[in-house]
Amino acid sequence: MIRALYTAASGMSAQQLNLDTIANNLANSSTVGFRQRQLQFQDMIYQNLITPGAAQSQQTVSAGLQIGLGTKSSATEVIMTQGDLDQTNNPLDLAIEGNGFFQVQRPDGTLAYTRAGNFYLNNQGTIVDAAGDQLLPAITIPTTATAVTITQYGVVNATLPGQQNPAQLGQIQLATFINPGGLDSVGSNLFTATLTSGDAVLGNPGGTEGLGTLQQGYLENSNVDVVNAFVQMVLAQRAYESDSKVVRAADDMYSQVNNMIR
Repeated sequence: MIRALYTAASGMSAQQLNLDTIANNLANSSTVGFRQRQLQFQDMIYQNLITPGAAQSQQTVSAGLQIGLGTKSSATEVIMTQGDLDQTNNPLDLAIEGNGFFQVQRPDGTLAYTRAGNFYLNNQGTIVDAAGDQLLPAITIPTTATAVTITQYGVVNATLPGQQNPAQLGQIQLATFINPGGLDSVGSNLFTATLTSGDAVLGNPGGTEGLGTLQQGYLENSNVDVVNAFVQMVLAQRAYESDSKVVRAADDMYSQVNNMIR
C-alpha cells in the first residue's frame, strides 16, 4: 500500500511543475516573440513482482506482474509555431515570417538569438534590442538619415542628406538551427545555442535556408494560445486532484489497518 502514496505523490509533483509551466506561458501571453513551453512526462521504474517471460512451468511462461512507481517530468519542449503579427508602423519593428531568429551580441560578448524584433537605436546610432544588445551584423543609422526602409530580404536603406537615391546601410541576417526546440531560454526574450539545438546556420532572409522573410513595421506576438492554456490548466488541476484522492484513499486504508491492530 505504501507504493500508492509515493506513486500518487510523484504525480502531484509532476502536475505542480506542469502548472508552473502553464503559468509562465500565460504570464508571457503578451510578450513579443515569446515561445511557449510544454512539459513532457515519462513513467518511472517498474517493480517486477513476477518478471515478464519468466517460466511458470515447462510449457508456459508468465505474462508478468509489474507495478508502476509513478511519473516524472522529463523535459520542457519549446513550441516554435508562428505567432500572429501586430502592425506598429515603427520602422525599426521587424517580424519574421518563417523559422529564423535575429542574432544579437550580449555585453559579455556571447551570442544569443531572439524572435522579438522590437529594435531601437543606441546613443551611437547602432540598432539594438530592448535590452541594449547589438543586432548582428552591426548596422548603424546616421542621425541625419530619413525614410529608413528594411526590405523583406533584410536590406536596410535610408535617404541621406545630399543624395537623391537611398543608400544601403547594411544587411540583416537571420539564424536557424537543426533542432530549435533544443535552444536554451535565458530570459529577456533570448535563446542560446546548445549541443541539442546544434550550431546556428546564418543566411539572408528570403534565401534557400528556410529562414523566412522580414516584415517592417510589424511585431510578432507570443505564440501562446490562451484558450488552450486554460484548458491545460484545468486538466493539470484535475490530475492533481485525482492524485490527492489516491493519497487520501491510501491513508484511509492505513487507518483501517491500524484500527484492526489495536
